[in-house]
Amino acid sequence: MPSLNRVIMTKTSRRMIQKLDPETLDVAEISGKWGETFKFRSYNRFLYPKYDICAGPYLTPEGKPQKFDLILANQVWEHLDRPYAATKNVRRMLKKGGHFWLAVPFYIPFHAAPMDNSRWSARGLRNLLIECGFEEGEIRAEQWGNRNAAARNLEQPWPPLYDEARDSLENDPDMPICAWAMARRT
Repeated sequence: MPSLNRVIMTKTSRRMIQKLDPETLDVAEISGKWGETFKFRSYNRFLYPKYDICAGPYLTPEGKPQKFDLILANQVWEHLDRPYAATKNVRRMLKKGGHFWLAVPFYIPFHAAPMDNSRWSARGLRNLLIECGFEEGEIRAEQWGNRNAAARNLEQPWPPLYDEARDSLENDPDMPICAWAMARRT
């Protein structure tokens, strides 16, 4: 059973990635393992602390940034000390025409793993991506949430699991729970 906080984000994001023809993509995922659910041409995971995306792009043995068609970051950016530096490093790792997909929480409890530093709405993600060099017309950013999900986020154990009988998936734009974006490098 999926987390209530991620039901809509996961469905929408899967459709976004499926449109990219996953079998043709060389993909990197920054922490997490959401990308394992797709059939990519190649798939690399870069796990913290061995790899710190804030410190620079992941390099080839020749010292050049590794290049990918798609980079995924699911529920990671809120934990970074320097998310702007990290986003610029991701952009350097994308092939021309490559995509960066990221998803972040907005209204959820503090969760230090190892730290919890920031929150973004869809507009905030769009602004982050623009400030890091992505073109405004090449960004799709969305958010989802409602008051019921916000109240459920106060329950223990956390995170709440989606209960079809109890939970509405109707979106209230004034109560975002999570946000996600896809940006294309031109």
